[in-house]
Amino acid sequence: MAEAADFQGTRPSPARRWLRLTASAVLGAPLLAGLLAVPAAGAAPAVEPAKAPTGSRTVDVSLDTLSPSVPAEDDTLTVSGTLTNKGKETISGAEVDLRVGPRLSGRGEVDDAAKRSTYVPGVDPVTVGDKYTVKFPELAKGISQDFTLTVPVDKLGLDDPGVYQLGVSVSGRTTTTPYEQVLGIERSFLPWQPEASDSRTKLTFLWPLIASPHVTAETRSDEQQTPVFTDDDLAKELAPGGRLERMVSLGSRLPVTWVVDPDLLASVAAMAGRYEVESGDTTVPGKNQTVAKRWLTALEKVVEDGKVIALPFADPDLASIAHRGKNVSGTLSRLQNASAVAATTVETILHVKPSTDFAWPVNGAVDSSIVDVATSAGAHNVIARSDSFRETTRLPYTPTAARPIGGGTTAVVADARLSTLFDGDMSRAGPSTLAVQKFLAHTLALTEQAPDNERSIVVAPPRMPSTAQAQTMARALEGLTGNRWTQPLDLVAAAEVKPDPRATSRVLRAAAYPKKLRAQELPTQAFQDIRTTQGSLDSFETILTQPERVVTPFGNAVNRSMSTSWRGRPLEAQQYRNAVRDYLQSLTSEVQLIKKSDVTLSGRSATIPVTVQNKLVQDVDRLVLRLTSDNIRLKFNDDGTTAELPVSIAGGHSQSVKFDTATSANGRAQVTARLFTEDGTQYGEAMTFTVKVSEVTPTVLLVIAGGLLLLVLAGIRMYSHRKRAVASDTTDGNGDGPEQPSDPTPDTGPESGAPSGTGEKVDR
Repeated sequence: MAEAADFQGTRPSPARRWLRLTASAVLGAPLLAGLLAVPAAGAAPAVEPAKAPTGSRTVDVSLDTLSPSVPAEDDTLTVSGTLTNKGKETISGAEVDLRVGPRLSGRGEVDDAAKRSTYVPGVDPVTVGDKYTVKFPELAKGISQDFTLTVPVDKLGLDDPGVYQLGVSVSGRTTTTPYEQVLGIERSFLPWQPEASDSRTKLTFLWPLIASPHVTAETRSDEQQTPVFTDDDLAKELAPGGRLERMVSLGSRLPVTWVVDPDLLASVAAMAGRYEVESGDTTVPGKNQTVAKRWLTALEKVVEDGKVIALPFADPDLASIAHRGKNVSGTLSRLQNASAVAATTVETILHVKPSTDFAWPVNGAVDSSIVDVATSAGAHNVIARSDSFRETTRLPYTPTAARPIGGGTTAVVADARLSTLFDGDMSRAGPSTLAVQKFLAHTLALTEQAPDNERSIVVAPPRMPSTAQAQTMARALEGLTGNRWTQPLDLVAAAEVKPDPRATSRVLRAAAYPKKLRAQELPTQAFQDIRTTQGSLDSFETILTQPERVVTPFGNAVNRSMSTSWRGRPLEAQQYRNAVRDYLQSLTSEVQLIKKSDVTLSGRSATIPVTVQNKLVQDVDRLVLRLTSDNIRLKFNDDGTTAELPVSIAGGHSQSVKFDTATSANGRAQVTARLFTEDGTQYGEAMTFTVKVSEVTPTVLLVIAGGLLLLVLAGIRMYSHRKRAVASDTTDGNGDGPEQPSDPTPDTGPESGAPSGTGEKVDR
């Protein structure tokens, strides 16, 4: 929370102040009389359309440029903008004037001046006048006109250093009000510090490089494990003129602290090589390698001598974890993993050693539970924002950013007013220029609060600034060139500055967390989904001979599922989690039992083969195949109704695992086959088939033996009869050749009960 009261700085001289007030009163009197002469408007019925703007709201004034933003004594101030007549009448004799002064005392007066939207006689300064005006014979309704005012700085009446109110007004006449009056005004601020101040504020400005997730868990089966992107939108941000390209280009010439999401670096590094992009039900080759390489090269050059803060991988949403995820098993360990891989990722890609000691919750909003989660992941510094603290002492100044909050943890409290100046739409020149001047005004007013008490201030801008926001931020920092009242300081040093003992260090309870931010958090179901996916991954990993080919891409994808960037996008977040889960399931199902038809067994012993198939490109092992019979008439190796055998299968092959069985009675048995990992976790779906047992009894054997004996006797008799016939034929001279022996080799061999080899090729 910002200071409760502002330091009352030095006012202009009494004589000059009296002249200004007198001039304001003289010039304002007829205008005020004219305004009072206008009949009071009654309350319009709700059904009537809104009335056109009147009074000092008739003309919309936009200040598009103000140069230089921090003038020196010999400069010429140029102010340009646009006038738009929003009223219902043509304005005649329109005159555009520049108004400068009075000197504002404290940050509170800066805020008050920014809130005023109408002209207030006696409060708004008088015009500079003389020849420094722009005149238009008329302004037709609905028509816009551009203007430019040019005034030497020495004509502005600037006295003591400080922040001066600056305004551009347009006055004129209409048919309804034929006297001259102010019909529109826009305010800004003019920091006046012609020489460097003896006391300067240390200023830390965070420059974030963060993006939404674009990489899936899927990789191709080639040696390089070609990654698959959800889309090619990241390339647009990296290309010249794109958001991330502008962030690097603008930040390269500014005194900023780089705050980097390692996932962004990893994604761009993947894009710099061969990659593919999802396109409907298939993928197409990515074509933006050059763009990615150029961006990485530029960033590496920029940060080689700078300070880099590495957030946990994929910028996990600390508030969502603290409020909805920490009680789901495995969530905190995933956060710790994301923190552990951050430094390695940044060092590998940028070749600089980052600081990983900082956590940055969304909007700097903290409570006790968020701090606990951040510190559990290894952070000793939490980037907070001043509107998350309630000052217990009414300080007349903005305190230093660093505040100890217990347990060896430091809250680096960013100034809320400075940090939120760039949140809006900066694509239009008017709001952008106003944001720049307000930033400069607040930093100067802040320095003047307590000139003998040099402080350290931190600015934490939007997490993913738009291109327009980044350009506005850069212009604001460029206005501080020359270090007239500030000097740059990196975030690591800012966290080590001696804290102000009068500043509050009490962190609010979780119940005080902003409702609007809480409504955007990831739901508890998201963390339960992540836990399920992680459990499947852990089980899958145990059977792989090259687990890193799966664990790394899926681990990164699981981290991306907790990203802060999903806030406000619940459907996209759910779709991403589902895609990760579904792809993992498709991989695990590549190792499966082949459906088996029913089996009929005859005799007291036999073998049952069960086939396991591996469609993965890598080998799997440490699997166990378990067969279970539901009937005691069918046993395995006389040991019981359950048997297990190890399974190890080469990539792209299948293995037939054979189980020895023993039967004791006729009937049917249901056999269930299941795969398990070595730790006893079931893998995949079970398969059930029926075994029909048909045992051969002693009585049946006697009947068969009697039948065989009769056949043998009949054969002997036939042989004897034939022999006599042959002897008779020989006597007659008609004998045949000698009889050929029968094939002594049996048609079948004994059945082997051992598992077959791993070289059986899968028929796909």
